[in-house]
Amino acid sequence: MPSCELFRESRLAESGFFHYNRRVSEKRTVLAVDDEPKILGLLKSYLEASGYAALCAQSGREGMNLFERHEVSLILLDIMLPDFSGEDFCKKVRLVSQVPIVMITAKADEASIIQGLNIGADDYVCKPFSPRQLMARIEAVLRRADAAGAGAAGTAVAAAAAGAAAGLAYMDLALDTEKRAAYRGGQNLNLTKDEYNILKLLMSRQAKVFTREEILAAVKGDDYYVFDRAIDSHIKKLRAKIGDDPKSPAYISTVYGVGYRLGNTD
Repeated sequence: MPSCELFRESRLAESGFFHYNRRVSEKRTVLAVDDEPKILGLLKSYLEASGYAALCAQSGREGMNLFERHEVSLILLDIMLPDFSGEDFCKKVRLVSQVPIVMITAKADEASIIQGLNIGADDYVCKPFSPRQLMARIEAVLRRADAAGAGAAGTAVAAAAAGAAAGLAYMDLALDTEKRAAYRGGQNLNLTKDEYNILKLLMSRQAKVFTREEILAAVKGDDYYVFDRAIDSHIKKLRAKIGDDPKSPAYISTVYGVGYRLGNTD
C-alpha cells in the first residue's frame, strides 16, 4: 500500500477555517507510522479534520524516508513495525532531531511505557485509543514544545546578562554551562552540584519526561548506593530555590508513576 500523500492545502482551504483557528500558512505536518492500514486511515481522517497535514507510512523504512524528505512537526509511532521496531525508529530520529514523538502501541504495561519514554518518546498512547483524546494529546505535546522554544527565545536577553549565552534557557531560567551556574531573572540561584545537574538534564530535553532512574544516572553516575527516591528530595530543594509551587508548578512538574519534566503538564 503506497504512502499517504501530503494533504493538499486547497482541500482544507475550501472550508475557510481550520480546527483551533489554524491558518494554512501555520499548518503543521504529522508523520504517522503504523503497519495497520485501518489505523492509518483513522489517523489521517482525524488529523485532517483537526487542521494538520499528514504523512503516513506502513513500515519503519518508509517512515524514515518521509521523515528525511519532509519537515515534520510531530511523529505518531507504532512500536511493532514489520521491518524494524518503533524503538529503533525513535532512536534513529533522536540522533538528528528533537521532534516530538508520541508512541501508539498495544503494549500497556508499565515497563514498556517507561522504556518508550526512556528512549526519547514524549508521550505514550495505548491501543485501543480514543481518536479525540489522541488529538488532544498531540495538541498538548506541541504546546509544550512551542512553550519550550518561546521560553528559550524570550529569555535570550536575561541569559546573556547572566553570562549564559552558550547555555540553556527556559522561561526566565538560564544555565551557564561553562560556569556551571543557574539563574532566574538574572539572579544566581546558588545550586548545589546535584541540583545543577538535575536542572541541566531537564532543560536539555524540554519536552521529555525523565524517570527517576534517568535523573539518578545523570546525577550520581555509577554510584548505585544512592536510592532513587533521593531524587525527590533534590527536586523539592530545587523547586524551593527556583520559587516553584509544587502544587501548581510552572517549572518542574511531577508525572506520577514515571518521574519529572520541565514545564507544566497541561
